[in-house]
Amino acid sequence: MRIAVTGKSGQVVTSLIDRAGMGIEIIALGRPELDLGDPGSVGPAIVAARPDVVVSAAAYTAVDRAESEEEVAFAINGAGAGAVSAAARALGVPVIHISTDYVFDGTKPEPYVESDPVAPLGAYGRSKLAGERAVIAAAPDAVILRTAWVYSPFGANFVKTMLRLAQTRDELGVVADQIGNPTSALDIADTVLAIAFQLYSAPETAPRGIFHMTGTGEGSWADLAEVVFAASAALGGPSAQVRRITTADYPTPAARPANSRLCCDRLAGAYGLRPGPWREAVKPVVARLVKEEAGSVKQKAGAVEQKAGSNEQKAGAVKQKETVA
Repeated sequence: MRIAVTGKSGQVVTSLIDRAGMGIEIIALGRPELDLGDPGSVGPAIVAARPDVVVSAAAYTAVDRAESEEEVAFAINGAGAGAVSAAARALGVPVIHISTDYVFDGTKPEPYVESDPVAPLGAYGRSKLAGERAVIAAAPDAVILRTAWVYSPFGANFVKTMLRLAQTRDELGVVADQIGNPTSALDIADTVLAIAFQLYSAPETAPRGIFHMTGTGEGSWADLAEVVFAASAALGGPSAQVRRITTADYPTPAARPANSRLCCDRLAGAYGLRPGPWREAVKPVVARLVKEEAGSVKQKAGAVEQKAGSNEQKAGAVKQKETVA
């Protein structure tokens, strides 16, 4: 099975490459051959990939910057996503589109279900909602996966930021009044691969539509930070104390939903898929990051030692030349 995925370095595409097993080929499509800001480039790039399934994963994800770049966000997340879906439809292959909890305003007291009214708070959420609608308009039988609070060993994300900041700070203020479902991109990849296989092998019966897909269990950003630091400290990695703050204490250009929890029962019922508890899913990601950092430090130390040895060798050569002279 050949899966064409938009994006070359995002968390989802990198996780798909990491998790793909035997018999699955991931073709990552990005600039320059595929540019979501240039819809005309999308179709030819997807056709050239000869996919059995298309995964629309690339997106404009700079939530705060989108407030001042709404036109760019809509071009990529709206029209760009629609072009991907249209290309898949033209080829007669299924498309899986990755969306977000930011299509909701966060005022519901319970976890959101797929049929709840959408009401994005900011430009990013509006652009992603436009993308959902463009995807369905182009391919009514598409699968849309809304996820939330994504982290992984790859790219830029909250978990990596926490570990980086903890290298130089003993205490970090982290928002505690926004609640959601932290989700490993590795779990997203496993889910996408499972759905892709059903769409490929049983296209007539595989369920279609919008589904919510997140890690199981809820928590705040502060909860996530504490779990990250505990896992890191257990491995000898960086750690810091978490000071719980409010959203008002950490103002941002874009408003965030206070409640980002998504109910994933529909996905479990349709595909039998339900990722494990997020508190457990965080641990192997932290372990990979701590191990990679330790390896990087060791490599840098080796390079410094090698350079020192080279300098010593040069000094010896100069001394020998002086003696000969």
